[in-house]
Amino acid sequence: FTVFNFHNPAFLQGWAIPTATDIAFTLGIVSLLGSRIPLSFKILITAIAIFDDIAAIVIIAIFYTKTLSLFSLALALFLTIILIGLNYFKCRRVSVFMFFGIALWVAVLESGVHATLAGIVIAMTIPDEGKESMLTRLESGLHHWIVYLILPVFAFANAGVTLIGLDVSMFAHPIVLGIALGLFLGKQIGIFLPLGYFVKFKKFLKDDHINLKQVYGIALICGVGFTMSLFIGSLAYQPSNLNLMPLVKIGVVLGSLAAGLAGFLVLKRVSHKR
Repeated sequence: FTVFNFHNPAFLQGWAIPTATDIAFTLGIVSLLGSRIPLSFKILITAIAIFDDIAAIVIIAIFYTKTLSLFSLALALFLTIILIGLNYFKCRRVSVFMFFGIALWVAVLESGVHATLAGIVIAMTIPDEGKESMLTRLESGLHHWIVYLILPVFAFANAGVTLIGLDVSMFAHPIVLGIALGLFLGKQIGIFLPLGYFVKFKKFLKDDHINLKQVYGIALICGVGFTMSLFIGSLAYQPSNLNLMPLVKIGVVLGSLAAGLAGFLVLKRVSHKR
């Protein structure tokens, strides 16, 4: 992205857009392959996507924060300590975690840091012990709401690319090229090279079911940015450069479609039914 946009500081604000991976769409593509993909493979893809999104959220908190309120930050830290204490002393009441979790979200929001960071902190403090832990119950209870309501509504509201006034020259715009190639090529480089090294030399991935060709397929599929990339784009160009959002949407859609389709075809070709 930087290669295409270094000449324009306003455009360069969106440098983080290609960093994200859309977990829901990534796993959706993998599920289409059915029994071709072993469980260990799906776990690896999920782990990469989660790590990718955590990194994106940290980037949002650090680079897209305009002003800071030290009081609100201190309050957020205090509430985080309370949540850690609740976990340590084995509190299992959802209502208690919900109360302090919402309070933490408000404190982080008021601090100037993007409130998505609060979600990571809350998730890390929710107890995950026993056969049916609080974290498992919450994940199970929220899953359908997120998959069938929240994600579709977000995608519908943010992904629309208007065809009115669409010019072919827009596809050659630096922002479009930077995002599309960042998702399609950048993820291949950033994921395949290090992960391929570990697989090739058995550094930590010792699963015989995973080979370099499959790792390449993973790297491609993780280029599906979609919802998270659109979200970062809305922060990067807000509020003075919102006129650039149509270009962001075109770049995200093109890059995500290319990465998703290529990744699906590669994995389908190199994986066998079990």
